[in-house]
Amino acid sequence: MAFELPTLPYAKDALAPTISAETLEFHYGKHHKAYVDKTNGFVADKGLEGKSLVEVIRHAKETGDKGLFNNSAQIWNHSFYWFGLTPEPKEPTGKLAELIEAKFGSKEELVKQLIAESTAHFSNGWGWLVLDGDEIKVTSLHDADTPVVYDYKPLLTIDVWEHAYYIDYRNARPGYLEAITKIIDWDFVAANLDGEGVSRADQAG
Repeated sequence: MAFELPTLPYAKDALAPTISAETLEFHYGKHHKAYVDKTNGFVADKGLEGKSLVEVIRHAKETGDKGLFNNSAQIWNHSFYWFGLTPEPKEPTGKLAELIEAKFGSKEELVKQLIAESTAHFSNGWGWLVLDGDEIKVTSLHDADTPVVYDYKPLLTIDVWEHAYYIDYRNARPGYLEAITKIIDWDFVAANLDGEGVSRADQAG
């Protein structure tokens, strides 16, 4: 089975004005789709049919296949990004709330640090909230790099490639980050503590 562009969990205009329908048309409908199409071409050429998306990403990383890695990892990262957003955000609860309190003191402080990390990240990449052992932490990764190939569990990501925000915010990355952190799906983040959210992002494979 070829990889497919995942179905969004909301309408294309549902995140407006934070993310406009026009941005989704380009970012999801063109950029994300292009990664899917290119990955399918690579997979067919390299005889990797039947492997899951994560297996393809890890194979590309291990073999140093940059073309395959960049495109397949971007499928996963983008799917994870879309599922981490919601037009109806709620506050963190349960185990997630406890981890946030223990590490950051409050959700507001977590968001502040995530914005700071993502703002300071040079050039293209992703801001991440991950589970490292028993502790959550904020980090960032360059270009298409992804926690899928590291020893920590992804909980949330924010796309800081310029195409993620240029239509709506031009070059004002901080304004985009301030806005997007208000529509985080904390239920999705909580589900990732047990791996349930990650499986939704894997649906592209």
